[in-house]
Amino acid sequence: METTQIKDTAQKNTATAAHKTIQAGDTISGSQAVLEALIAEGVATIFGYPGGAIMPIYDALYDYNGKLEHILVRHEQGGIHAAQGFARTSGKTGVVFATSGPGATNLVTGLADAQIDSTPLVCITGQVFAHLLGTDAFQETDVINVTMPVTKWNYQVTDAHEIPNVLAKAFHIARSGRPGPVLVDITKNAQLQQFEYPGYQQCNHVRSYRPKPIVRKEYIAEAAKLINSAQKPFVIFGQGVILGSAENEFKAFIEKGNLPAAWTIMGESALPTDHPLGVGMLGMHGNYGPNVLTNECDVLIAVGMRFDDRVTGRLDKYAKQAKVIHLDIDPAEVDKNVKATVPVWGDCKETLPLLTALIDQKDNSSWLSEFARYAAEEDKECIQPEMHPEGDVMSMAEVMSALNELTNGDAVIVTDVGQHQMVACRYAKFTKTRSNVTSGGLGTMGFGLPAAIGAKYGAPDRTVVAIIGDGGFQMTLQELGTIMQFGAAVKILILNNEFLGMVRQWQQLFHDRRYSFVNITSPDFVMLAKSYGIEGQSIDQRAALKAALKTMLDHDGAYLLEVKVGKENNVFPMVPQGSSVAEIRLK
Repeated sequence: METTQIKDTAQKNTATAAHKTIQAGDTISGSQAVLEALIAEGVATIFGYPGGAIMPIYDALYDYNGKLEHILVRHEQGGIHAAQGFARTSGKTGVVFATSGPGATNLVTGLADAQIDSTPLVCITGQVFAHLLGTDAFQETDVINVTMPVTKWNYQVTDAHEIPNVLAKAFHIARSGRPGPVLVDITKNAQLQQFEYPGYQQCNHVRSYRPKPIVRKEYIAEAAKLINSAQKPFVIFGQGVILGSAENEFKAFIEKGNLPAAWTIMGESALPTDHPLGVGMLGMHGNYGPNVLTNECDVLIAVGMRFDDRVTGRLDKYAKQAKVIHLDIDPAEVDKNVKATVPVWGDCKETLPLLTALIDQKDNSSWLSEFARYAAEEDKECIQPEMHPEGDVMSMAEVMSALNELTNGDAVIVTDVGQHQMVACRYAKFTKTRSNVTSGGLGTMGFGLPAAIGAKYGAPDRTVVAIIGDGGFQMTLQELGTIMQFGAAVKILILNNEFLGMVRQWQQLFHDRRYSFVNITSPDFVMLAKSYGIEGQSIDQRAALKAALKTMLDHDGAYLLEVKVGKENNVFPMVPQGSSVAEIRLK
């Protein structure tokens, strides 16, 4: 009862705090300038955790109730993953607050994750007084040098006069071109400093920074010529389609050319998964046909993807027979891993219509039938046994199948990292874009729960289901407290196999079944959830699955469902590390 009274009183005090409209020429603090910048950039939600060096900003935030919503996370890593989830479902820039020292260093994993997955974030960290910099003061860390490798841009502010321009630049850099995380470190004296406010102007240009390369139409013409002469054209696409809001342009492109198209896990949901030209997922645990036929196509058209190692397998055996067309907004990605025959630099929202106008309408039915043949073989050898396993033990695939039936592909699926992630990405059905939220490049265990919280704030009208393994869940389970306090109606589905499943699979297949520290003991997840005021249940019987999933989805508010699945089930198909994509194993 006392806790409730304290919470209610705090909310009442905050609600009655007045916020004076600030105009150019007013004398304000650096902290107020920070918050005015956020409002001017259209920010409504901040994920953060207060501390000594950022306290002036939090003090100013007290007067911004009703204009800025702050979500108090339970760990700074949870805050930045939540901001990532928010950015991924909303298409907006996620914003994070953290204090100096350990608060700032706790952001590093999320920054690295956002950097490699091109997620727009602005992280604002407090820092010790400027005169204490370099003295090893309490909670002082050189966050600029620590975060330089994992940010698109970072900057330290020591004078309040810099704040409006620096934050305008931060938002522009974070969201333009190939998006990414930006960190602005603000010393405490700059937060406290009073200065004459010049007003706020959004930034749309930074000297020496070109977010979009100039489109070279002669390369588009060359690309079209290659596509039109191809007998076996194959499109592979990534998150660039989503980041460029080019879903319609992409769909028009493949439909005009009747081009088979496969997605990376980051590109999934850019195209509805039931689209007739969608031939499945690429990569180590992708579908059979897209992997094998990558090495049989004659023209490979890559759109908004970066040819990472989980997609290519052995580079010296990757698509050597094909002419490669690479469409990307980041020139650094072109020729980095796979040499392009024709590079098409630019935003795919701009380049795809230009290319579509030049390609021929073609049949390609014989070529498409090749994908269908491989899909049928995969279905027989791999998918059906997974969907309908023998015995009483449930598989992850059948859980996903039952979930698809209930969501009709309309839900946002957020995954952690591991076997459940690969199964979810393989089997989830999507009808809308920005529906698959996962940690792709960095593979961050612990991403799922906080990212799902942020995803719900980014898409409040959509059902958000967090699919998490028993290992990853225990890395950030403290964020149940964030749900308890702020009420994000996240549906948490734990697929519990009592192992660190992906590591165990590799130990089984490539290390003679020498299971070294992969069997993990877990708490009673349902009891744990209830201690945070979240309803839940645990099942281990197939007969209870659909009813339990329906209960989870229909529940008013957050809900945790634990499904106990086979302990030593493996995820197939699989391209063994160091192998060609054509050497993919079905079992």
